[in-house]
Amino acid sequence: MEPLGNKINLYNFQKIDLNKEYKKALEDPVFKKLVEKTKLDEEELENYTSMLEECADEYKNCMKCKGLVNCPNRIKGHVYFPVVSRGHLGFEYKSCKYYEKDKKARKILDNVKYFNVPLTLRDASISKIHKTDKNRYEAIMWIGEFLSKYEEGERQKGLYLHGNFGCGKTYFIAALFNELAKKGHKSAIIFWPEFLRQAFYDDFKDKYEEIKKVPLLLIDDIGAENLTAWNRDEILCPLLQYRMDEGLTTFFTSNLTLENLEEHLATSKSGVDAIKAGRIIARIKQLTTSLEMISKNLRK
Repeated sequence: MEPLGNKINLYNFQKIDLNKEYKKALEDPVFKKLVEKTKLDEEELENYTSMLEECADEYKNCMKCKGLVNCPNRIKGHVYFPVVSRGHLGFEYKSCKYYEKDKKARKILDNVKYFNVPLTLRDASISKIHKTDKNRYEAIMWIGEFLSKYEEGERQKGLYLHGNFGCGKTYFIAALFNELAKKGHKSAIIFWPEFLRQAFYDDFKDKYEEIKKVPLLLIDDIGAENLTAWNRDEILCPLLQYRMDEGLTTFFTSNLTLENLEEHLATSKSGVDAIKAGRIIARIKQLTTSLEMISKNLRK
């Protein structure tokens, strides 16, 4: 059996080594600042020197960090940090301001579903809408009024926004939806021509049910689709009827006026059916206010 004196000497040597490592680590001002904040005795702290050094290294990364993309810490957007509980030292990962900002943004974006539309619309913002063109004033005023009333819980019609190609119609409504998403309101944007092309996909039924019931819906670019009697009568008409019956706010964008859209909806390969087209238009009028926006083509 090893003599007790040898064990005591070995223990003392280990304590001396720990103390030396701790004293050396204290030369780092960031390390020193972290351990001083714990207000614990040096004797306990020196047992965790290597872990505290890791905390200091990660904290230094945070001090010069400009965003999540290049975060070098072990867990992106988090810093390994010493915490004291009931007088004892522990360690945990704390999220940084950039992670929390990104988390909040992702949560907001989850409130807006996009179907076959450019993901750039995720960044659409009312503050970024071009306001120098007087042809946009009426639409801007409409959106501002809608926002204030919707927040007050007032039931409102949506908007049938029509105008020339590339004038920013979709961006307007996306910006409105993004603003409402910050307050937790759910919405969806569907690019109508492409949505109809997916009618025979396996997941179409689920998507259709989702957009049918979402509180705020934008049917983007209606009138640009290849019309068939089937997609008019079996997809569009029941969708609008349901939303009208349930009082769900619905928006449309189109290059066509309502009169032109009615002509488009009347003519399919099956022939001309003005009555069914008229029924669709009647539902759109029930759901929306019509507004024209003729402005500069921003896609050039």
